[in-house]
Amino acid sequence: MRDITQPAPETVETEGQPRMNRRQAAKIRTRQKVLDAARALFAERGYDAATIRDIAKGAGMSTGAVFANFQDKAELFECVFAEEMAGLLQDIQTAAGHEGRVADRLAEGLTAGYHRSLEHLPLMQAMIARSWFQPAAADERSRMFVKPIVQAIVAVLQGGIRDGELRQDLDQMVMGRMIWDVFIANFRYAAYDNWGIEELTPQIRKQLDLILSSQLARQ
Repeated sequence: MRDITQPAPETVETEGQPRMNRRQAAKIRTRQKVLDAARALFAERGYDAATIRDIAKGAGMSTGAVFANFQDKAELFECVFAEEMAGLLQDIQTAAGHEGRVADRLAEGLTAGYHRSLEHLPLMQAMIARSWFQPAAADERSRMFVKPIVQAIVAVLQGGIRDGELRQDLDQMVMGRMIWDVFIANFRYAAYDNWGIEELTPQIRKQLDLILSSQLARQ
């Protein structure tokens, strides 16, 4: 039993989270500080050129402090990837979260995704490149981070089915993954042909119209 004559460890409470002592809260803040510095460096240089030493410098701490929170650069990058996919999901859902034609909703949602990602194109390039060259376990985790975005696309398709715009027998998951793959593929134009939002917006709209044209319900 704790000696009640001694003061209890100081605790802090965050909304919706259990109470933590100050050491736990400091550890969380340190971890987020490292993640923020890593994200900025990956966005500036991509994966290969970013070093743990430079990430630590950007966070204002030692490399030992980085390794106390992350096993290696690959784990750090994976955490940044997870955060980026969560932010991308929120942007897409917000922009596509209104009534209207499926193509319009998806085009607005994915265009919002381009707005977000073009601000740090090297980060998106690094994420796409890493998806081809990582262990199977890491690839499986990456797919789990992407899955909610595909599900958000599928939710829009389901709305079109309910409203009678799309065919009842549409393969929702295949279509959802196809639209996500097209969205990702267009980053190549941004990286190598200097496409900006002015070019990507009509591009994704034309692609969506073409993809969905064969799935429209007969009137």
